[in-house]
Amino acid sequence: MTLLTKAREKFINHLSEKGRAGATVIAYSKDIEQLVMYITEKENKLNADDVSKSDIENFLKYLAEHSYTKKTISRKINAIKTFFKYLTDIGLITSDPSQLIQHPKLEQNAPRILSKLEYRALRDTVKDDVRTKAIFEILIQTGVKISELQNIQQADIKLSENPDSAGTLTIPHSDSSTGRLIPLNKAVQEAVRNYLKERPNAKSDNLFITKTGNPLLVRNIRATLDRYFKQVGLSDVTVNDLRHTFIAEHLRMGASVLLVSKIAGHKRLSTTENYLRYVERKESGIGELAEL
Repeated sequence: MTLLTKAREKFINHLSEKGRAGATVIAYSKDIEQLVMYITEKENKLNADDVSKSDIENFLKYLAEHSYTKKTISRKINAIKTFFKYLTDIGLITSDPSQLIQHPKLEQNAPRILSKLEYRALRDTVKDDVRTKAIFEILIQTGVKISELQNIQQADIKLSENPDSAGTLTIPHSDSSTGRLIPLNKAVQEAVRNYLKERPNAKSDNLFITKTGNPLLVRNIRATLDRYFKQVGLSDVTVNDLRHTFIAEHLRMGASVLLVSKIAGHKRLSTTENYLRYVERKESGIGELAEL
């Protein structure tokens, strides 16, 4: 008999040893801890091999009754399935109680796509803050995720000596990112050059750092941009909406769906194609990426 608490510890150690992203390990750790607490306290079961499908279903029902969103519950189901599959694979349990658990049907909301007037107003608002200006241009002109932007190293950025030629940004492959090479247009390169002139000297290789030389974290980036969003009156906009805007605007202008999908790092082409429902596409458009 294997205690649920011991099984959870073993699972989390396994994730860390496999090199899973730190954020993933923390999220899975908390999700499984919550499951274990529920099953031990509400279902009075202490051992991993005593857990049944109905125990897991009761836990999911408990989450729904306590106002957890379908998206959050679906994420927790992923963690639960990964947990019990691991226990089955290493022989700690004989059968997987989560195998037939189904995800809730998620309602897909329309992405928030900024208008030209809105993202140009943002550009004008951040123009005197060279670091935020560089952050904004990278997000709006390349469509990278905020987590990817946080992890950009100076060596990942290659600026062209010819200002009219494209530079490049390398996004390494990881658990949360599809590895890819992204072209950098003139606007991005100019913004990054201006930032590098004022970037503090620091041991950190991260492109974006604080005034004290520490890497700029996701929460710092989000807080900074949220402040500028509010200044422009965009209370309903998030950092991820800049990524939505990059994808939607290029599709609207006629860029290749395959190219946009590749640059955005979508694992499935259908993810990119979903945006076509929200834009009026120019069939005789640019065929490639443009400067926003």
